[in-house]
Amino acid sequence: MALMLQSLGFLPSLTVTAVVEGLILAFLIYQVVLLIRGAQATHFLAWVTLLAAFYFVAQWGGFATAEWLLANVFPYLVLATIIIFQTEIRRGLSKLARNPFRTRFSSFEARHVFEDILLAISRLSSQKIGALVVLERESALRTYTESGIPLEARLSYDLLVTVFQPRAPLHDGAVIIRRNKIIAAACFLPLSVNPIWGTQLGTRHRAAVGITEETDAVAIAVSEETGAVSLAVSGSIELDISIERLAERLGKIFGYPRPPSAPVPSHTIPIEESQPAGRIPRGGTA
Repeated sequence: MALMLQSLGFLPSLTVTAVVEGLILAFLIYQVVLLIRGAQATHFLAWVTLLAAFYFVAQWGGFATAEWLLANVFPYLVLATIIIFQTEIRRGLSKLARNPFRTRFSSFEARHVFEDILLAISRLSSQKIGALVVLERESALRTYTESGIPLEARLSYDLLVTVFQPRAPLHDGAVIIRRNKIIAAACFLPLSVNPIWGTQLGTRHRAAVGITEETDAVAIAVSEETGAVSLAVSGSIELDISIERLAERLGKIFGYPRPPSAPVPSHTIPIEESQPAGRIPRGGTA
């Protein structure tokens, strides 16, 4: 008891000013807690900045209670920020590995690349063949391409459809595309650790979300059970979207005019209507 009283002796004396300071601080912390539960990272960081500003004001104005409380709370806020926004931090750090000399698509090149991707996804979807296609953006995906089979082949509709044939040796895993090239196939991707997706999504779709949590890549998944097409971006996923919607979203994400979607050409590789289920790395199917 004596030790407790001795510890309380370090606290500032309770005055009207101290009570007002405490109430203001409690309100600010309450707002931060609300933001942690459901708002965006930018809002949370804005409130942390506000608390920091309040701390310096407390120092300047001689508000001992607020200064003491904030000095003890801030280390925990920093730790909480790192834990809560670890995905955003990892994504930001991954951008440090990007190639500063990489050039963007020309509009002509982008149109043909997206045409091939959309046609391939449309064909795979109609035949209920599972697929996972990852489009590299600014973040380098070297770690993930090294987990697969290097191709360094020019992207084409026929090649993309061929890779995902269930009896093809490279159909397992993901295909990673950089600009107009398929860099690697049969790549292993990190699964999303977000508990929300644990029960709602299969392995393929969790891998699609996982790679977009770690990097700024865009992932397209095709379910081999339903043929539904899904698009994962920035740790979120749009399930069961149309090819037209996919074309529109890709156009916005990559900053190009909406890629046209055309009917699948008749010269493509024949695909059997019934296919055995392919193995998916790290577990089951989506």
